[in-house]
Amino acid sequence: MTKEQKSEVIELLKGKFSQYNNFYVTDTESLSVEQVGKLRRACFDKKVEMRVAKNSLIKKALESLDEVRYSGVYDALNNVTALMFSESPKDPALIISTFRKDSKGERPVLKAAFINGDIYSGDNQLEALSKIKTKNELIGEVIGLLQSPAKRVISALLNHAEKKEEAAPAEG
Repeated sequence: MTKEQKSEVIELLKGKFSQYNNFYVTDTESLSVEQVGKLRRACFDKKVEMRVAKNSLIKKALESLDEVRYSGVYDALNNVTALMFSESPKDPALIISTFRKDSKGERPVLKAAFINGDIYSGDNQLEALSKIKTKNELIGEVIGLLQSPAKRVISALLNHAEKKEEAAPAEG
């Protein structure tokens, strides 16, 4: 790879790291070409971008953006690294979990995840990450909580109005 090609990869990665608040660092080393293809399709279906790059280029891209912010990810940059970029903090975790179940394997391995500024290190974080609530899920819960008392008040007012109508003398 020429110096110019390396610079292009670094710039592409910088763009992805800037574009997404969430990315996963995975080890896909022992996956077959067919398995990697299936993983890529699963990512595509969930609107998760998967990129494979050299660890040194990933590190240079991260360092050039913010050396301190991403420092917790550097230890995960070893072996074969596939990056998963996503708007959703949990979609990559769900993809990895489902892929493992379907292939009855232990790959890909989660090396690290960068979720909205927080770093989760190690494969043991996968289950917790797959249970993270997305922004829309949290908004839905809050709306549900807010609607619940309002629904009770409206229901009580409607019942009161109906009883009042029943009790009113008929005109005639």
